[in-house]
Amino acid sequence: MTETAVTHRISTEGADLLTLAGVNDANLVELTRLSGARVALRGDQLSVSGSADAVDRAVAVAQRMVDLARQREPVTPDDVLRLHDDELRDGTGGAPASEGPRIVLPGVRKIITAKTPGQAEYLAKITDHDIVIGIGPAGTGKTYLAVAAGVDALARKRVRRIVLARPAVEAGESLGFLPGDMQAKVDPYLRPLYDALDAMMPPERIQRALETRTIEIAPLAFMRGRTLADAFVILDEAQNATNLQMKMFLTRLGVNSKIVITGDKTQIDLPRREESGLMQIERILPGVDGIAFHYFDETDVVRHRLVRDIIRAYAYDAGA
Repeated sequence: MTETAVTHRISTEGADLLTLAGVNDANLVELTRLSGARVALRGDQLSVSGSADAVDRAVAVAQRMVDLARQREPVTPDDVLRLHDDELRDGTGGAPASEGPRIVLPGVRKIITAKTPGQAEYLAKITDHDIVIGIGPAGTGKTYLAVAAGVDALARKRVRRIVLARPAVEAGESLGFLPGDMQAKVDPYLRPLYDALDAMMPPERIQRALETRTIEIAPLAFMRGRTLADAFVILDEAQNATNLQMKMFLTRLGVNSKIVITGDKTQIDLPRREESGLMQIERILPGVDGIAFHYFDETDVVRHRLVRDIIRAYAYDAGA
C-alpha cells in the first residue's frame, strides 16, 4: 500500500531567501537528500512534501533554517547536516543553538552565535566562570568562540586588554632557523590567533590595538613573571604546554581577569605525552570553584563535514 503524500508549508517572511536556499539552492538540495522529502522555495513559503515521516524530519530542520535566515545568520549545507543530526540525536525539536549567547562584534557588522548546543554551553561557561578549559577536536570552535568572547568583553569595557598566548612547539617537523627579529621568528606559531582576530575586527583596529598593547599575542614563555589584571586571557593549543608552563600560566591570573584554555588531547606534540599541562589540569582541577571544563566532540565540528568524519575515523582507529 502506497503511503499518502503530505505537504507542509513554512512561512519565510522576514528571512533572507538567498541565505535560506544557499547558492544554487544547495541548502534545499541537502535537506531533500537528508530527509527524503521534496523541499522547494515558493514565494514567501517553504514547501515540504513527501511521506509523513520524511516531512516531519524535514520540517523540524527547515524551521530552524528559517529562524537562522531571519537573523541573517549564514546557512550552508554543512549547517543543514548539523541541524539534521541534532534533530535525530535529541528529537526534541527544541530551540536552535543560535538562541543561546549572541556576540555582536562592532565594526564588522557580524553576529556570532553558537552553531551547536555544545558551543552554546561553552559560551555560557565562559560568561559564568573565571577559568574555562575547552577540550576537543579541531574545528569545534574552541579558539574562535573564545576570541569572540574576548573581543566582546573588550568592546563592552569589561576588560582593558586581550592577551592571546600559544606554546611555540613544532608540530612534528623541524622548521629550522627562521630569519628576522624575535617577533618574526614566533609569528608562524601565532598565526592562527591573528586569523581569528582578522574575522572579528577591522584591520586598522587590530593594528592600533596591537600597537597600544590593548591586544597582545605572544608565545606562552613570554608570560613568565607577569600579572595579568583586567584582561581576557586565552591560551590556545594548551596540550603543548608543559606541566610547569601551565602552572606558571594559571598563576598569572590577576584581579578582574578571565582565562580560557583550549586544547586537543589527540594532538600533543611534546616528546612525552605525560608532560602535557592540559592532561595534568584535567586530573587535578575538576571540582575547583570558579573553574569549568567543557568537552567538545565531533558533533560540534563546524568546518567541512569531512572533518567530522575524519575525526570519527581516527577515534575508531585509536580504539581498535
